[in-house]
Amino acid sequence: MPWQLLALPAAWGGSSALREPGTVGAWHRLGFAEGAEQLSPRALAALCLAPACAQVSPVVLHMQYWARRLEQEIDGVMRIFGGVQQLRKIYDDNKNLFEVKENVPRKLVEKVAGDIESLLAKKVRALKRLANAAEKFQKAHHWQDNIRVRPHALPSSHPFPPSARLDDPDGEEIEREKSNSLKLEFTDDDNFKTKVNYSYAAVQIPTDIYKGSTVILNELNWTQALEDVFIENRKEDPSLLWQVFGSATGVTRYYPGAWPFSLLDVGERPPGYIQGASSPKDMVIIVDVSGSVSGLTLKLMKTSVYEMLDTLSDDDYVNVASFNEKAKPVSCFKHLVQANIRNKKVFKEDVQGMVAKGTTDYKAGFEYAFDQLQNSNITRANCNKMIMMFTDGGEDRVQDVFEKYNWPNKTVRVFTFSVGQHNYDVTPLQWMACANKGEQGWHPGGTGGCREYLDVLGRPMVLAGNRAKQVQWTNVYQDALGLGLVVTGTLPVFNLTEDSSDRKNQLILGVMGIDVALNDIKRLTPRYNVRGAAAVGALSPSLALPFFLQIINFREPVTLDFLDAELEDENKEEIRRSMIDGNDGQRFIKTLIKSLDEQYIDEVFRTYTWAPIKSTNYSLGLVLPPYSTYYIQANLSDQILQVKSPCLPISLPVYFEYLLPNSFESEGHVFIAPREYCKDLDLSDNNTEFLENFIALMEKVTPDSKQCDNFLLHNLILDTGITQQLVEQVWKDQDLNTYSLLAVFAATDGGITRVFPNKAADDWEEEPEPFNASFYRRSLDNKGYIFKPPYQDAGYRGLDLENNTIGILVSTAVELSIGGKTLKPAVVGVKLDLEAWAEKFKVLASNRTDRDQLGARQLDDTALLPQDLICVLIDDGGFLVLSNQEDHWYQVGKFFSEVDANLMSALYNNSFYARKESYDFQSVCAPEAPSNTGAAPRGVFVPTVADLLSLAWWTSAAAWSLFQQFLYSLTYSSWFQTEEVVGDGMEARETSCIMKQTQYYFSTVNATYNAIIDCGNCSRLFHAQRLANTNLLFVVADKPLCSQCESVKLLQLHLTEMDPNQCELVDRPRYRKGPHICFDYNATEDTSDCGRGASFSPSLGVLLSLQLLLLYSSTSRHPLPPAACL
Repeated sequence: MPWQLLALPAAWGGSSALREPGTVGAWHRLGFAEGAEQLSPRALAALCLAPACAQVSPVVLHMQYWARRLEQEIDGVMRIFGGVQQLRKIYDDNKNLFEVKENVPRKLVEKVAGDIESLLAKKVRALKRLANAAEKFQKAHHWQDNIRVRPHALPSSHPFPPSARLDDPDGEEIEREKSNSLKLEFTDDDNFKTKVNYSYAAVQIPTDIYKGSTVILNELNWTQALEDVFIENRKEDPSLLWQVFGSATGVTRYYPGAWPFSLLDVGERPPGYIQGASSPKDMVIIVDVSGSVSGLTLKLMKTSVYEMLDTLSDDDYVNVASFNEKAKPVSCFKHLVQANIRNKKVFKEDVQGMVAKGTTDYKAGFEYAFDQLQNSNITRANCNKMIMMFTDGGEDRVQDVFEKYNWPNKTVRVFTFSVGQHNYDVTPLQWMACANKGEQGWHPGGTGGCREYLDVLGRPMVLAGNRAKQVQWTNVYQDALGLGLVVTGTLPVFNLTEDSSDRKNQLILGVMGIDVALNDIKRLTPRYNVRGAAAVGALSPSLALPFFLQIINFREPVTLDFLDAELEDENKEEIRRSMIDGNDGQRFIKTLIKSLDEQYIDEVFRTYTWAPIKSTNYSLGLVLPPYSTYYIQANLSDQILQVKSPCLPISLPVYFEYLLPNSFESEGHVFIAPREYCKDLDLSDNNTEFLENFIALMEKVTPDSKQCDNFLLHNLILDTGITQQLVEQVWKDQDLNTYSLLAVFAATDGGITRVFPNKAADDWEEEPEPFNASFYRRSLDNKGYIFKPPYQDAGYRGLDLENNTIGILVSTAVELSIGGKTLKPAVVGVKLDLEAWAEKFKVLASNRTDRDQLGARQLDDTALLPQDLICVLIDDGGFLVLSNQEDHWYQVGKFFSEVDANLMSALYNNSFYARKESYDFQSVCAPEAPSNTGAAPRGVFVPTVADLLSLAWWTSAAAWSLFQQFLYSLTYSSWFQTEEVVGDGMEARETSCIMKQTQYYFSTVNATYNAIIDCGNCSRLFHAQRLANTNLLFVVADKPLCSQCESVKLLQLHLTEMDPNQCELVDRPRYRKGPHICFDYNATEDTSDCGRGASFSPSLGVLLSLQLLLLYSSTSRHPLPPAACL
């Protein structure tokens, strides 16, 4: 039978009018009768939602009526001012000026892949020429034992040869001996975006390497011949960027020379060195944390682990464990994991928690490491296998462990490192390394030594000869000298000399590299006729890396997977696998995408097409939206291109009249997309300046000039004229104030954004490039009217409505059908005056009319929307657009949970919104401020004042340990002169961090819905309904009258330093393809050069005398406590 709600009970927490006899409640005035207070809130809710109801509730009828009024008002404004129909007619009237072309994805991918292949092939030829020349020069070089550095040599970190005298370009001259000096001149170069010198290469010798070393001086001698090859390469290919030779000794020579100079940090190798110098690695790092490893020694071990992790690339796999009597992983990773940036950050953070205690048991550490390397049930590199042990020393050789796990084949190399200050015999460590094809090294402090193991791994490559000379391409990274994002092609350089017994040398000389800027690759893609498309490049075998997505510039390598850049689903996983395997294919899928501003989620259709780039380890993919299947190509007549406007004092095509600032007042302000229309056009982030540059260039060249991109330029001219006609036919005849509009606008594929009237441009904050504007792309991807409030994050205090005019964008795409071909060449819209439309909204969402608002007549109180009801419009991302509550107006644009957490949770729990969580791995975080709680580095004992005044303390073990650290600090002066040890916080620079994002979007619920937020006496009734042809949700609800029902606030996004699921994700590794060939073994390898022992002994006489003195004092006066462990 039909049902009827009789009254709101007091338990609903309604207004006091509902509970006082003789008063009329808010919901009663909307159609509820008085009477049945005996009904419980749950019973009433059941009545509201009963599917068997044959009669619609009065409250539903009221709200549906309000919703229709809102829909009609929005549609009416957009029809009058948006000009969609009129713009369609303008295109139809001018269709003789353009053609409709089709994008065929397979042909596009095939062409671009071929162009990229040709580009990279040119770089590979130059790379091979350099590598062959380097091997030839080194083989012909006559070694000089008595070579000397000239007295007037420059500092080791200086980039130019000792014979040069540098003048700082800013005027500060570097004073050097003037005899035999050469003054170098630097000129600005647009390709390198810095000052360069094409006559010379530059050299860097890291400061931790002795510049007078015979090895270094000989290397500087023979590598100087590379300069002629650098220059010849550039003559053959003027587009070449940095050409770099990174030596195994640490010397880096690069061309052209540049100033200011900033290439590498101390101990660093050029990007790509690690990948080029060895095959992929499976590495287990074990760290001795027994009680003898204390203070500075433990700190140096942590630093050493940091440094060792930095020698690994995405092709490698690693785990880190600490051991004393037992071994355990330092992190949550229970097996080998990919050595990408995120996993290495987990290791580095957890290594800081290592604490020294217990006794040393090498057996526990090595057994753990071998078990890790023998685990075949996980994804790993399956090439070089090695164990890296850091310890302060010990006597056990654990031969039984090696016999059990590694002998006789010795498939696992063992590297041992003696760290810190001690007098232990390193012979057992040297034996372990030599018996297992590794190397033993000593680390008293400093940086750089951990990379020397790469020389050992390079032996099988050198012995393999030409088979191992394979060009490898790096991940994307930020060029230190200003090129922006680049990839580097690398090729190993081998020592081809032979000894007196005609045995082949097995040392790798270094790695040759040539950079390719991502911008150069992007120029090969048809960016503006595949509107809204994304091109991706898949890097095999380690990951699928987006080439052309918007990547934030930070110094760390970008290890961004294809599935990290897009919202992951099964279809994309299969596409990724196919790309990594080097296959080609095409698939049309339905998927979720993020908006450009990352605030919204849209469900869209996309065509994915992919193919391999031959002769490389890359694949190319194109993601094409349906609206980009067809596009407009201007076909302008000579009359339009050549006829000059009689109104212009300068010689410009007639349509360009409407690009001049003096036309803005009558025709609206024009923003033009900052595209490379012509080669000589100066780009600028300031659109006014860019427009001036563009007009100035157009005075000198014609639109058909060979130096200009005719497609871009002609389409810009076409859209200039079309949007001007929209002004004349629609906008000029309308009074925007009548409908409380701040502006009307149109944006086009051709790169024109016209905002009317001109004064509205002062507050226009959208991107001048339509393809980069969120409102533009969302309008193309969605039907109807798309609302975009001014975004405010949770910490923003609110909009200043008194001193500023705040606008809400409403936009929609213009869809054309020409000859049976559908396309969307433009987006039009209006900008609503927030304050005026908030007042209008109060009228529309009630039984009032505009005449009531103007005071023409008074309605009975029952016709008014009661102020104890909240009435809001929320968009599809969950952001507040409009409200009838004045205290909400300042919060328009905030995520609605920040405004009413209780109601937003109810909307989510009742399936009005779905949620998608993802991680943005491109975020950048400022360095954390260092703690001021103590001046001494962590890990070093700091005595108290009482200790210093106590004679007993001065003869204790603690005093001796601290004094010993002090002596070593004096011996290694770099400890005082360089920055604080890396392991204690690294450099204070911006680093990558992870932003956890939680976007909300409309679920499948698309009807009117009533529900109760059940909370006893604080319960609230709400009604929600989607507005047709918009991205808005209309919600009416009780005001919260008490705070006992506060729910968990939904978060839209937040920052986190580490992916909280990283430890779980490694147990579900993504597909990757291992190396197709591995160089980890050669039967002729000579492993005799495997140990260095205590090759450096600091001030032994002084240290021994002081130690004997202190020990004598401690034994004769105050014996050391038995528990002390030094």
